[in-house]
Amino acid sequence: MQKFIPLIARTFLAVIFVRSGFDKAFFNFAATQQQMAEAGIPIPFVVLIFTIAFQIVGGISLILGYKAQIGAILLLIFLVPATLVFHNPIADPSQTIDFMKNLAILGGLLMVVSFGAGSLSLDARTRESKGYLRTTQLKE
Repeated sequence: MQKFIPLIARTFLAVIFVRSGFDKAFFNFAATQQQMAEAGIPIPFVVLIFTIAFQIVGGISLILGYKAQIGAILLLIFLVPATLVFHNPIADPSQTIDFMKNLAILGGLLMVVSFGAGSLSLDARTRESKGYLRTTQLKE
């Protein structure tokens, strides 16, 4: 059972990003671009394209466990500034819960960066096929 926990955790972390990325790309592109412009984000069209790409690619990377650490870094690159700009509790106290939620998500992403995707991942299969075995996987 323990070997399933990283897969479940990665999936839970990733779903919000994949859903949000597809939502921005196909249903709310113009509204999101406008919101970014109103928040003072420079070149909002370009930033939005990168945001969508990072959310979808990073999220799918986490779900599959393929290059999961890189996927988590992409999501961190997106989430840190998004949290500070759009969920700053100092500027808007009503954003405190969203800010704290994002801190929890950041913690999960940092765990993936630090410890990898776990044994049920494409990363682990790649390592196994190359003859590598991480010491953290010896316990599983």
